[in-house]
Amino acid sequence: MKLYSYFRSSASYRVRIALALKELPFQYEAVHLLKDGGQQLSPAYRRVNPDGIVPTLENGPDVLTQSLAIIEYLDEKYPDPPLLPGDPTDRAYVRSVALQVACEIHPVNNLRVLQYLKKNFGISDEQKSQWYRHWIDVGFGSLEVRLKAERRVRKFAFGDAPTLADICLAPQVWNARRFDIPLDNYPTIKRISDNAFDLDAFRQAEPSGQPDAEG
Repeated sequence: MKLYSYFRSSASYRVRIALALKELPFQYEAVHLLKDGGQQLSPAYRRVNPDGIVPTLENGPDVLTQSLAIIEYLDEKYPDPPLLPGDPTDRAYVRSVALQVACEIHPVNNLRVLQYLKKNFGISDEQKSQWYRHWIDVGFGSLEVRLKAERRVRKFAFGDAPTLADICLAPQVWNARRFDIPLDNYPTIKRISDNAFDLDAFRQAEPSGQPDAEG
């Protein structure tokens, strides 16, 4: 199994967590999103993933893209431990939390969006940080309200074992901390993510521990 990954990519981070939780060995293939004009845009990598994004997972003849699709593939192919609950309503809840992070919060702060804003609108680094903080606060604000009131939240977003929801939430919290965004207003999110970071699988997947990690 080979994972094309970039250490700071939130989407790659999610897949690394899933692989670690399931204790699946894999070969790490670094794709630097900044070097050489962005290695993900090279013809060689586009032959692997025409979208020119990470992650991509190769498992024998299977070539998979999009982090949530990859994680659900892993969960179906290697079902222990499960990353989605068995009940359809509970599964929908876990997916909805994951998608709230992956589709509502993360995309507007993705690297290529920030690069476009800087290149085409000339925003400063401080304005870029303000943009990032704004969308984190908007997304975490509504998610905090939801999780605080949710009866299924316990140690994690669903019960006492990590699921797809936590796999998406933890990297977004890591990014918020990287941008020095206070989490005081989001105690439920902070508690859940702290519990996740206490697990070996989440620590093992952290950006600082990857082969291509930089300071």
